[in-house]
Amino acid sequence: MPEESKEKPKWQRYLKEGNHGKRLLIGLAILLSLAIFIHFKEVRVDMLELDSNAKNYIVAQVDFEFPDDEGTVILRQESARDIGAIFRIDPKAIEKRRYQFEQFLIHDQRWRSFLPKSTFEELYQGADDVKELLQSLRFTDMRTLQRLQSLDLLTPEYYPLPSSFDGKSATFPEGFWEILQKRLVKNNHQGPNIAYILSYFQQANWLFDKDTSAQRNLRRMVEATVPERFSQIKAGNRIVDQGEQVTQRHIAMLQAMKKALAEDQKIWDPLPLLSSLIFATIITLIGGFYFKNNHKELVKNIYKLFLYATIIILTLLIAKVTEFFLLQDMGGLLEVVRYPLFVPFAAILLCVLLNAEVALFSTCFLTVILGLSLAVDHSRFIAINLITGVIAILASRHLRKRKEVFVVCGKVWLACIPIFFVYNFSQNIFWNMFIISDLMSTFAFLILTSILVVGLLPILESIFRVMTDITLMEYMDPNSELLRRLSVEAPGTYQHSLVVGSISEAAAQAIGANGLFCRVSTLYHDIGKLFNPHYFTENQMGGFNIHQLLTPQESAQVIIAHVVEGEALARKHGLPRHFIDIILQHHGTTLVYYFYCKQVEQMGGDVDAVDEALFRYPGPKPRTKESAIIMMADTIEAASRSLEEVNEETITELVNRLIGEKLEDGQFDECQLTFEEFWTVKRTIIKTLAVARHLRIKYPARQA
Repeated sequence: MPEESKEKPKWQRYLKEGNHGKRLLIGLAILLSLAIFIHFKEVRVDMLELDSNAKNYIVAQVDFEFPDDEGTVILRQESARDIGAIFRIDPKAIEKRRYQFEQFLIHDQRWRSFLPKSTFEELYQGADDVKELLQSLRFTDMRTLQRLQSLDLLTPEYYPLPSSFDGKSATFPEGFWEILQKRLVKNNHQGPNIAYILSYFQQANWLFDKDTSAQRNLRRMVEATVPERFSQIKAGNRIVDQGEQVTQRHIAMLQAMKKALAEDQKIWDPLPLLSSLIFATIITLIGGFYFKNNHKELVKNIYKLFLYATIIILTLLIAKVTEFFLLQDMGGLLEVVRYPLFVPFAAILLCVLLNAEVALFSTCFLTVILGLSLAVDHSRFIAINLITGVIAILASRHLRKRKEVFVVCGKVWLACIPIFFVYNFSQNIFWNMFIISDLMSTFAFLILTSILVVGLLPILESIFRVMTDITLMEYMDPNSELLRRLSVEAPGTYQHSLVVGSISEAAAQAIGANGLFCRVSTLYHDIGKLFNPHYFTENQMGGFNIHQLLTPQESAQVIIAHVVEGEALARKHGLPRHFIDIILQHHGTTLVYYFYCKQVEQMGGDVDAVDEALFRYPGPKPRTKESAIIMMADTIEAASRSLEEVNEETITELVNRLIGEKLEDGQFDECQLTFEEFWTVKRTIIKTLAVARHLRIKYPARQA
C-alpha cells in the first residue's frame, strides 16, 4: 500500500494518519465556533413601520438617549428666526444709474479736465466694476449681522441697512462709499477714477427689494450649525402605546434602545467571555462523550468527524448571517420572517451523509443553541425547528435520488401548517395574515434549503469520501460505460455480479449493514475480468478452455490479476474509493485453490515444492462488514453453480464448508463481524441462494 499513499494528496494522507491531535483540533474548532456563536448575540428590538398602528405597547428595557429629531427641528427653526429679511439694491436701478453715468461721460466732457490721465475705457470699465459690486451687496438688520458673525457665517457682501431706509428706498452715507472705494482700489483700480465714479453713484436714491433666496440659504446654514438634540429615556418608561400611530420619533427611540442594549452586553469583558466559553465547552463535551459511547466509528474516522464539524459550523454560519441581514432590514422583513428554519438543513445533510441517530442528536442540541442565541421568539423557534428537524430526518432516511430532497422539504413545510395554527389558537385567534406570511417565509427557507442540500451533497461526498444512497443509485445505471462493457464483453461475469449483489444485499440488511452499498459495489467488484474475460469459466459458454494451454501457475496469475487490473480500471474511470476497497478485498488473501492443487499434483504431491504465495490474492483482507459479506456471497454463488443437486441441505453444507475454510484461513479477522452476525449472514445467504437456485418442474412437450 505505500504506492497508494504516494498517489494521494498530502492533506488526504495527513487525515488518514489518524491521531488524537487531529480529533482534538476538530473538537476545538467546534467548541470555538459554538462559543463565538453564543457570545456574539444580536439584540432584537421589534422595529415598527412608520405611520402604522402599534399592536402592543413597548417599554424601555434600559436607560438610553436618542436623537430627538422633533426637538432638533424646533431648535433649528427658532435659531433660523434670528435671520431677518435680506435686501439688495434693485438691479434695474443699478443698471439705470450705470447707463446714466455712461451718457454723462459722453455728453459732458468736463471729466477730461478733472482726470487728465484717465481714458474713457478706464472709466467705462470702472463703472462696470462698481455696478457688479453694488449688485453683489446684501443688506439686513443688525441682529441678523450679529447672529451671522457669532456663527462665523458673515461675509464681506453683507452690510447693515442704511438708517434712511423706509422699507423701499434709501441713500447711503459717506462712510459706505468710502468702504466701497477701498475695496475697488484694492482690486487694482486707480483711486481718482473710482472716487469720481462713486461720486456720481452716491447722488442717487436707491430702490431696494427682498432677496428671499439669500434669506433661505442663510437660514439653512444657521440651522445646520445647531447640534442634534438628544433626549433621555429611563428604563421602564413606555415608548409606544398600544394602537398609537408610529412616528419617526418612535422609530428613533427604538433604534437608540437597540444600540444601548447591544452596548450594555459588554461582550469584551472577561466574565461574559468566560461564560460563553464554558457553556460551549459543556455542549462540546456532552457531544464528545455521546459519540464516543454510541458512534465510535464517527470518532475513529477522521473524514466523517471533519464532515460532521463542517456541517455544524456551516449551519451556525448560515444562521448568523441570516440573522444579521434580517435585523439590518428596515423594510419590515423581520415581521414576515418570524420563524426562520435552520435545523432542517443540518438534519438532512447529517442524516444522508452520516446516519439518522447522529442527525437526531445534533438536531436537538442545534435547536437549543440556535433558539437561545438568535434574536427570535425563543420558545416558538425551538418548537418549530425541533419538530421540522425530526420530520426532515424521518423523511430523509431512505433518500435515493437528489430530487427527492425537494419532496422531503415539501413534507417539512406541510408539517409547519398545523404548528402555525397551534400558535394562533394559543392566543385565541383562528385566522390572521401572519399565517400566510409565516407559510410563505418557511416555504422560501425550505426551497433555499433544498437547493443548498442538493448543491452541497456531491461536494461534501467528494471531499470527505462519503458514499450516500443517492450516489449509489447513480452508479446502478446499467447504461454506464463499465456496466455496459461488462454486460457485452463478459456477460457471465455480469450475471454473476447481479446474483452476488442480490445475495449480499439481503445478508447485509439482515444485520443492519448497508445493503444498497453491497448491491451496487458488487456490480463493479469483478470489472478487472474485462481485460481477459475468456479466462474465466462463467464467460466460456461451454467452449474451449484456454487454461489447457497454460501452466497452473500461469493460470493462477491470470486469475489473480483481475483484482489489480480491476483497481486500475476503477481508478481510471473515477470510481469511489469504497468500490476500489471492495475490488481489492473481496478475495482477501485467499488461495486460488484449484490451480494450486493442480500445481501440487504436477510436482508429484510435494507441497513444499510449490510456493503458496504465488497462488494467493494480494489482499488486503476484508476490513468492513460489507466487504466480508461480499466475499462470502461471491465465493458461495460461484461454488453453487457446480452443485449437482440444489436444495437447502446441499446449499447449507456448501455454505458451512466454504465459510468455515475462510474462517480458518483468517480472512475475517479484520472485518468487525460478531459470531451472531456470522450466523445471521450464513442463514440469510442459504435462504436467498435456495430461492435463486430452486428447480422448476419440467413441462411436458405439446403433442402434435
